[in-house]
Order: sequence, then C-alpha cells, then structure tokens
Amino acid sequence: MKKTLSALAIGATILTPIMAAAADVKVYGRAHVSLDYLDDGQDYNEVGLSSNSSRLGFKAEQKLENGMTVFGQIEQEINFASGSANDDVEFATRDTFVGLKGDFGQARIGRFDSPFKVARGPVNFFGDMIGDVRNVTRAGNLRFDERNNNTIEYKSPKLAGGFNVLGALSLHEANSPDALKDDTKDKDKAYDLALTYKEGKVDFAAAYEHYEEEATRGERDGFRVAAAYKITPNFNLGGLYQFLQHDNSEANPDAQVFGVAGEYKFAPKTSLRGEVFHRDVDADESNATLLALGVEHRLDPAVRVYANLATVLNDENSTLTPWAQARSNNVAGAEGQDATGLSLGLRYDF
Repeated sequence: MKKTLSALAIGATILTPIMAAAADVKVYGRAHVSLDYLDDGQDYNEVGLSSNSSRLGFKAEQKLENGMTVFGQIEQEINFASGSANDDVEFATRDTFVGLKGDFGQARIGRFDSPFKVARGPVNFFGDMIGDVRNVTRAGNLRFDERNNNTIEYKSPKLAGGFNVLGALSLHEANSPDALKDDTKDKDKAYDLALTYKEGKVDFAAAYEHYEEEATRGERDGFRVAAAYKITPNFNLGGLYQFLQHDNSEANPDAQVFGVAGEYKFAPKTSLRGEVFHRDVDADESNATLLALGVEHRLDPAVRVYANLATVLNDENSTLTPWAQARSNNVAGAEGQDATGLSLGLRYDF
C-alpha cells in the first residue's frame, strides 16, 4: 500500500505540470477528527479519537473544442486519527469517476454515491458526525445509502420549474458479472431514479432504488423523500420520509424512517442544530429513535469546530447507535440499551 501511494505521489508530481497545461487540475481534501465519549448503555463507556470520512482527492476539468466539458475525480479516504492503519486499503475508495457535461446534461461512469444516497442532502445537518441520520436509515440488510461500483449515471439539465432528473445503473458489483460463468452472480444490478430541486429557499429530493436478487444483502427496494425550507435566512428546517422493503421480509422486516432536522444560525459564525428521526420496523420491539443536538462555530470559511450530543433510544430487540456511520471510532450497540455519544470535533476543508 505504501509503495503504491508513493508511486502515485511521484507520478502526480511529474505529471501535474503536463496535465495543468491541458486541464484545470485541483488537489483538495478534508481533515475531520473528533474526540468522543461513547456509552453503549451496558458495558462500554470510553473516550476515543475518530477520523470521520477524512479524504484526499484530485479533480480535473477541461473544455473541449465541441463545447462540451470532460471532468474526472479520484478520491481516497484518509485516517487522520491513526494514519495508514490498514495495509489492505485500496486507492480511490471514495467517489471516483470520469464524465462529460454540456447542454444535454451530465453523464459519468465510475464508483460514487448513488442518487438515493445523495437524496438525504436536505436534512444532512449531522453528516459524518455523531448523530448522522444514516445511523437509522442504513441498518442491517436494508441498506441503500451506498456507493455503488461500475455505475453509469445521467443527470438532466434543469427542466421546466427548475427540477433535475437523475438516473443510474450499477451494472455489477464485482469487476465483471458472473466471471466464472456459473450463473451464480449475474443478477446483482442496482437501479436508481431521482428527482431534485434546489432554488432559493427550497431544497428537495426524492429517489427510488432497486437491487436485484443476487446483489449483496439481497433483493430490496427503497423510496426516500427529503425537503428543507429556509423559513428565515438564518433558520433552515427539513424533514425526511423513507420506506424500505426486502424480498425476504421475514428475515428483514419492512422499515420506515421519518423525522425532522433543523439548523439555526444565531450568530454570524455560530449555528445550533438538532434532529429527531424514528425508525419504525415491522417486527416486535425493534424500533429506534435518534435524537441529536449540536453547536458549530466557524473559525474561518475552511475551518469549523463543533460539539454534538446524540442518543438512540432502542426497543428491546434493537441495537442501533448514533455513531456507527462514517467514523473510525466505532463500537457495536447493546441489545435493548440506549446508546449515547458526546463528540468534540474539528473539520478543515482544503
């Protein structure tokens, strides 16, 4: 892994001046770390450090002679809490793609967030932090907040009224479909369709996603709608509804998630945010409720500090926590126990 990254770094150093002459190339990243206190309500209560979806990336964009634009991105997760802790980590683990855009809209291929995953954006006030809404929307085999491999995506230009339509097809999960030609893994596609609108005070997204029967975690369908409205320039309020269904409903009961989230800017550089989301599972004593409250202060447009307090109230057969998603500091929840986390964080975007 270290040799691979060294070779890539050397290659990037040599090639950057050449590429820059033909394309607009940008190196970017995010260092997002936090000091956390996690309590699973039973045996675990400890303080630890976490790296939270920290990343390093390269973006390139070039205008073509025919008026279209070609663009590409390579993005890798970086652990700022423990460095290169895993020797088997591959390069380009996050959104990595190449595409074309123009008057027709935008098309890209690669591995990146599905339109369904992106559709949580209007209520994503606790994204990549303790309290992330994915802690209740992405659980067990009913998972739809995914970054799918081998994906082709089309995004329309703005249509009448300001809407965009997105469609995506993930052709197969592995490098090739049914590589052994034994009919055991050739029906693992994922299909996405989404509608988005973001103008003025309104941010809206609706999405549907279907996984075929041989996909990892099985055949399943998901529907999500999320919206936010700026009641005042300083107060943004949003809500989300999600319905998830699995082909094997006995082992994976249907689940709904619904709730509200908001953010209030009470000082020029300081905001208060909060949320409540309930997961309603079609099984006895399996529901859970996520509650979170946080305050964030911008030291600079690129640097922010925050404090979050979040809890999941679990029914007897539920084990969810408010810290399971997008974080390196992570422990399992205890069945039927309420899990609580307190986080002091620093995020630097460069």
